[in-house]
Amino acid sequence: MVKFLHFLKTNAYFINKHTSSLAFTLSLVHSKSFNTSRNMFRSTVFNLHEGSKDQVQEFLNSFDTVLTDCDGVLWIDNNAIPGSADAMNYFRKIGKKIFYVTNNSTKIRSDFAAKAQQLGFIASQDEILSTAYLAAHYLKGIGFTKKVYLVGSNGIGEELKAVGIRHTGIGPDHVKPDFKSMKPSDLDPEVGAVVVGFDEHVSYPKFMKAASYLASEECLFIATNTDERFPKGGSIVVPGTGTIVRAVETCSERKALVLGKPHAYVRKFLESCGLDPARTLMIGDRCNTDIELGVRCGFQTLLVLSGVTSPKDLEKIRNEKKPPLPDVVLPKLGDLMSLLPS
Repeated sequence: MVKFLHFLKTNAYFINKHTSSLAFTLSLVHSKSFNTSRNMFRSTVFNLHEGSKDQVQEFLNSFDTVLTDCDGVLWIDNNAIPGSADAMNYFRKIGKKIFYVTNNSTKIRSDFAAKAQQLGFIASQDEILSTAYLAAHYLKGIGFTKKVYLVGSNGIGEELKAVGIRHTGIGPDHVKPDFKSMKPSDLDPEVGAVVVGFDEHVSYPKFMKAASYLASEECLFIATNTDERFPKGGSIVVPGTGTIVRAVETCSERKALVLGKPHAYVRKFLESCGLDPARTLMIGDRCNTDIELGVRCGFQTLLVLSGVTSPKDLEKIRNEKKPPLPDVVLPKLGDLMSLLPS
């Protein structure tokens, strides 16, 4: 209270500029209350279902920009998660700025936008930030002019092509009986970078070529992301890009520059968009990518349990209190709609 009175005294001129000193004082109290409420969820793993209507409204008022992961948050494979489109479109309706931030490198941005639209989301290409786009953006930004050996899919290839960067390696490279007899002449001398993303055609010859190119210290080594697995219902595990990246790192004895969540490059890219970190919400289904990105950037965070993180995982997160911890939690994003103040 003493500090507050001192503030009023030392800022008397500014206060007098207001039409009513009482109104000003009340505005200060309201602002203080708002900031406290906004921060009250910080890393508390708070179940938003347990919040009051006022707390939910305060939460909605506390951010201007929404960054959301896609796989496991908005959809799984080609099926929208119930209510997710309604929630995202509601954010847009009440004036929030939207970005879809995905580590999935298999599609170009226009394809992601088209998929989102088909599943009921309002989305444009300019709102999509994918790791395929980040890879092309990074190489173009450093003035790369050589060829890329790509252990990845058409999504990265098309994004590279869009910025004028040549590439090779997409598609099957089958194992031959004499696969160990690969010669230096089998390598493309124009290759100056190896980019690793998700590759459904990954094979031993591809590992051999990637490692052989990377034997040169001048060859760049870039990875889109290191996600361990894809979100998938049931007992089937679908290994993610991280599986492939780790294999190439092992056989090349080098570490990749990882561009996707939660690493530095995507953080710098988002910062260049002029976001106010304190008023930005990151939504995701993984603590080690989505929530980690949010924590590193100073964003608010919302973890959903519709993808990789299960209710059992959440219980472990709460018990161990091991960072990064999400601010708030929902079983799925669409649940937000039932919590909206009437």
